[in-house]
Amino acid sequence: MTLLHTPVCNYGLAAVEFELPGVDARSWSLQQCAGENGLLVMFICNHCPYVKSILGKLVRDTNELKTLGINSVAIMANDPDDYPEDSFENMAIVAQEQQFSFPYLLDESQQVARAYGAVCTPDFFGYNSELELQYRGRLDDSGSQHDRPDARRDLFLAMQELGQSGRGPEHQVASMGCSIKWRNTD
Repeated sequence: MTLLHTPVCNYGLAAVEFELPGVDARSWSLQQCAGENGLLVMFICNHCPYVKSILGKLVRDTNELKTLGINSVAIMANDPDDYPEDSFENMAIVAQEQQFSFPYLLDESQQVARAYGAVCTPDFFGYNSELELQYRGRLDDSGSQHDRPDARRDLFLAMQELGQSGRGPEHQVASMGCSIKWRNTD
């Protein structure tokens, strides 16, 4: 397991178009996922301990963001041949068990993850209503104490701010997690 940190936010960068299959047996595009006040694009997976440790908070925050007109979408880009826990079937199980209220999509070709510049799981991209990047940071400040109830909710507060003003916070702390498991292209 390689620990990586996300790069700093490239403010104003346009969201990348996609059309990916979801665990709900639908195909989803960027426009179908977008909310009236913004969109949170999350690269996650099933096997990563960093993702597993925050799933409850992630579901809570995405549910609250939805009430603010900000939708969310999760994309899994890992190679399930090497990481069977990340298979499409297991994605559906996790989405149901965790009661995801957002689409959980498979990026089998890994082209969408590459186009976004995703580097780890979790990797968060917060877009305003114009689908311009305004946040690329961590979920919260809990660090290795993921169950800390007083943790500052960086992602939620940033998305709330950009939903109201169209602009994300100036100060952002990088997310950290497991590297995306790229397919061997040799």
